[in-house]
Amino acid sequence: MTELMVPLTILSFICTIIFIFCRPHVNEAIPATCGALFVLLSGSVSLSDLGTITETIGGAAITIMATIVMAIVLESFGFFHWAAENLAAKSKGSGIRLFWYTNLLCFLMTLFVNNDGSILITTPILLLLLHKLGLKNHEKIPYLLSGALIATASSAPIGVSNIVNLIALKIVNMDLYMHTAMMFVPATLGLILLTLLLYAYFYRTLPRKLRSINLSLSAKRSHPLKGDSSPIPPEKRTKFMGYLLLFVLGVRASLFVASYFHFPVPLMAVIGSLVLLAWRWYYLKISPKDMLKKTPWHIFVFAFSMYVIIYGLHNIGLTNWLIGFFQPLVSGSLLQASIMMGGLVSLLSNLFNNHPALMVGTLTLTNMGLDPLTLKISYLASVIGSDIGSLLLPMGTLATLLWMHILKKGNVKITWGDYLKVTSIVIPITVVFTLVVLAYWVAWIF
Repeated sequence: MTELMVPLTILSFICTIIFIFCRPHVNEAIPATCGALFVLLSGSVSLSDLGTITETIGGAAITIMATIVMAIVLESFGFFHWAAENLAAKSKGSGIRLFWYTNLLCFLMTLFVNNDGSILITTPILLLLLHKLGLKNHEKIPYLLSGALIATASSAPIGVSNIVNLIALKIVNMDLYMHTAMMFVPATLGLILLTLLLYAYFYRTLPRKLRSINLSLSAKRSHPLKGDSSPIPPEKRTKFMGYLLLFVLGVRASLFVASYFHFPVPLMAVIGSLVLLAWRWYYLKISPKDMLKKTPWHIFVFAFSMYVIIYGLHNIGLTNWLIGFFQPLVSGSLLQASIMMGGLVSLLSNLFNNHPALMVGTLTLTNMGLDPLTLKISYLASVIGSDIGSLLLPMGTLATLLWMHILKKGNVKITWGDYLKVTSIVIPITVVFTLVVLAYWVAWIF
């Protein structure tokens, strides 16, 4: 079996990635689990390695699950549809204003939930809104494409919005507070530049005037806020949603406070989710039991299985080869480290998907023997490559593949060519700018 270890591990990885690319609508945990089983059978990952893997991804998975539970509770209150109704109202018939509000909504959804959840929440809402506005296919693309790019890229400023970022944090032994202190300013400036580039690209396509519509998204779905039976009267809804928003912001802020004081971040996330569940139970009389069915447990299975596959590649020598090639390139200045690692993970993400790319990059970094500051900036550059650089091709992130699948179901046509016309311009500029700002920001502050 030993002679089959290397080819079977490599083949398991390739087949898993190909299946995810070709069948994005199939639950991604299924091919990942099959690939992980073959890697275990090959012997490249031992049973003791499984304990290490569980310890590495456990906290990240709990934090993300708690965040998703909060998102489900918010949906029960009708928060997302309320946000979309306000999006339509605040646009005041201006296509330009709608563009900016769309990107703000997508940014906030990633901040409150995570990048995949943001795509799954905002895309159907935008499809309904744009359909009701009577926009043609080419007029819908600026809003949908820019929203998807911003939603995915918005996981870069704070590590808590992406499970693979949290896993990588654990590997490099870096807390959430330090990640945010080093990353928030460069990544946010990168997001602002990305939005401006998208606006400049789509400026001529954006409709100047939108027809007036009476949008009532809440009537399209059956949830507790529908009709007079709602425990929250319509005249009090905005005030209630404001309180809800402040609470969620408080919970998100508490994660960074917990990280600063070395209190377990996953435990703080769980406490916030439990309080929100109790709030929902009190107001809407909905038992927390529905969380067992609604929570996407497959995300944990996917992350665990992918890490098993990557750990197998690590054990058969992939990271040793990368170390030999990249160590001389990363060991120079902070700027050199930032550009090289960001570029490497961007390339790997577009070839193999950003989840395995960031894991490979992080495992490589931890074995290079870098000084602490170079290690941190190289890791942060890898996150930029994984969260922003991966957007160059649709297959770079699972979120983008899901987004294209949702568009197809919504009868909005966008080809890979349409996608690349935009991303080939805006993504390389944004990535290089963000990596350069990261190097100078970290050098200046730390």
